[in-house]
Amino acid sequence: MLFLWLYMFYSCAGSCAGLATRGSPAPPRAAPPLVPGEESSLEEQRAAPDAASPISSFFNGSGTKRLPQAIIIGVKKGGTRALLEFLRVHPDVRAVGAEPHFFDRNYERGLAWYRDLMPRTLEGQITMEKTPSYFVTKEAPARISSMSKGTKLIVVVRDPVTRAISDYTQTLSKKPDIPTFESLTFKNRTTGLIDTSWSAIQIGIYAKHLENWLLYFPIGQILFVSGERLISDPAGELGRVQDFLGLKRIITDKHFYFNKTKGFPCLKKAEGSSKPHCLGKTKGRTHPDIDQEVVQRLRDFYRPFNMKFYQMTGQDFGWD
Repeated sequence: MLFLWLYMFYSCAGSCAGLATRGSPAPPRAAPPLVPGEESSLEEQRAAPDAASPISSFFNGSGTKRLPQAIIIGVKKGGTRALLEFLRVHPDVRAVGAEPHFFDRNYERGLAWYRDLMPRTLEGQITMEKTPSYFVTKEAPARISSMSKGTKLIVVVRDPVTRAISDYTQTLSKKPDIPTFESLTFKNRTTGLIDTSWSAIQIGIYAKHLENWLLYFPIGQILFVSGERLISDPAGELGRVQDFLGLKRIITDKHFYFNKTKGFPCLKKAEGSSKPHCLGKTKGRTHPDIDQEVVQRLRDFYRPFNMKFYQMTGQDFGWD
């Protein structure tokens, strides 16, 4: 059947072209409309090897590669992977699986390279990606704004103390010989001075990082998702995300079940599958026991930053 279709296509190509030349001249080809989020990259659109002929569309799937209209920009160990996997269940969301790290590590490769990483989307579908390190990258807000000032941004935040311990746990699984969490937390444990140069601590100062983003994006263009509520009420948080993205609320309670072993919700059916799906073994690791005095010192340290973050976002996340 495939060969018959190809034969008919090529047979028609020659004869149809002949008919066109014998008739009235074909009207000039209209320039393709600008895709939202690509206003600043028209030259890359023209240069990119993505023009879809009938044959390429047949073999590669229909749709167009577009720059993302929405990006999950943070934070590390906040629940970004879970959010992305949950969102991919929605038929109008197409997302890159791996983290592109374009706006922090690969910016010199250019927007054409970045767009080529994106999945093909149809009219009405949203292209997304997630790279949690964007939130703490000083250059990222200006770079994303340069791509498109209309980009919608999503930040998944979590109790900064729990987040720091989770961050340390991940590093410990890869480097078992690293110093203890307690020794890394302080510049001087005797004086109790917190070492804010340690990334595990620094990432959790959310208010400081958000100030940088608000220089380029209005607060209403950024959605703050609670990592805790993403576990306790995934459908509720996904409802807020779908509303923010302008999507119909398709992802609901019926899509989730709670995995008691892992301690977080899983999908009854993942994207493109009829089987249940939980995040991999790297998620839900058991945290090491941390000296409670150190935990309390960290809570005291983060409290003023948390209060400021609540004021900036208009949300009380209940961390204390």
